[in-house]
Amino acid sequence: MKTRFYLNIPKRILTVFLCFLPLSACNQQQQVQQRISPENPTPTPTETQKIPTPPPLVLKTSLPADENYFLDNQLWGKAGEKGDKENLLKAIDNSLSYLQTSTATTAYQSYIIPEITRSRVEKSLKRFRELVVSSANAKELQTQVNKEFVFYKSIGSDNQGTVLFTGYYKPIYAASRKPTAEYKYPIYRLPDDFSTWSKPHPTRLELEGADALQAGKGKLKGLELFWLKSRMDAFIAQVQGSAVLQFADGTSTTINYAGNTEHDYVSLGKELIKDGKLEQEGITLEKVINYLQKNPAEQNNYLPRNPRFIFFKDTKGAPASGSLSVAITPERSIATDKSLMPPGALAIIRAPFPFISKDKINQSKIEQRLVSRYVLDQDTGGAIKSPGRVDYYIGVGKEAGDRAGAIVNQGELYYLLLKE
Repeated sequence: MKTRFYLNIPKRILTVFLCFLPLSACNQQQQVQQRISPENPTPTPTETQKIPTPPPLVLKTSLPADENYFLDNQLWGKAGEKGDKENLLKAIDNSLSYLQTSTATTAYQSYIIPEITRSRVEKSLKRFRELVVSSANAKELQTQVNKEFVFYKSIGSDNQGTVLFTGYYKPIYAASRKPTAEYKYPIYRLPDDFSTWSKPHPTRLELEGADALQAGKGKLKGLELFWLKSRMDAFIAQVQGSAVLQFADGTSTTINYAGNTEHDYVSLGKELIKDGKLEQEGITLEKVINYLQKNPAEQNNYLPRNPRFIFFKDTKGAPASGSLSVAITPERSIATDKSLMPPGALAIIRAPFPFISKDKINQSKIEQRLVSRYVLDQDTGGAIKSPGRVDYYIGVGKEAGDRAGAIVNQGELYYLLLKE
């Protein structure tokens, strides 16, 4: 599990498919809202009951006219480049492992769309895996998928399929196993008695102080796992939910999400925009980090504004894992709202994503390309709420971080299941 900066950007619909159920629900909701006025500020129970909850996914009855619309060209790669088919197969296998657990059985027993069952998701993954292995190229795979599978489209944030994509990654930081003058910002393990903490839980400010150095005086005392050089490093590790830590003796370890306080996530990017410190246009995680690093005095103001606090566990070099307790795979795993979306299921996403290329003087630059990607839904996050939000896992290290921070794009999300 992980958390994310959530940036509020204007809506821009890339592609709209009209589906009766979501539009009908939207129209009825608007009618009720018109009856809520200063003279009648609270709807009556009868009015409230008239607001249907639209399903997060709607069966799409026809495919796009463009036969290459869903083509995943990264699987086999361009001429002279290696594709990442093995990564996709690994991600499929991780989902299949999850589907054998009692957790998966419980999740699908209460899943809100009756026709999407654990058994159907499992059969779909197994058949799709066979097709990936046997297909010679992306077009051959897509032709067969179009014949054998049905597409369930997310209704998005607007009931018309608009989904906001962001990215996350696993950063690499220098760290120490003990506090020093250089390494003074701790990350913390989950308290043994956390389940007994009274609610509302303490805020970030109450737990570690405005400067993040007061935790030894309160409930976090003795819970330190490791120490980092930078306060921003410790904070971003919490935002991303995992990190690789490298020590001065040449050894390393990994940390992963272990739990969080029950507070709503607050985006620092959104706060900086609200206060006029940054422009909304072109906002990225990198710009947020750069501003706070160049203005360290502002960290005491802005970092405590996110009251949610994340705890970690030492995973001793294991790959990053998602909320399903399986490893997540670079560019093949996504995070969604697990109260709405089918855990472990096969999906395809279509949106602009950033890639790093070289310019004429061999300097790196980021360019956005519209692509389709087969992914597995294997994670969730504190800021990932509603059917209109997806977080795309990029990978490990600085380049992954540069790309992840540049993803604030709108696109589409579909889940694929075998025809019945």
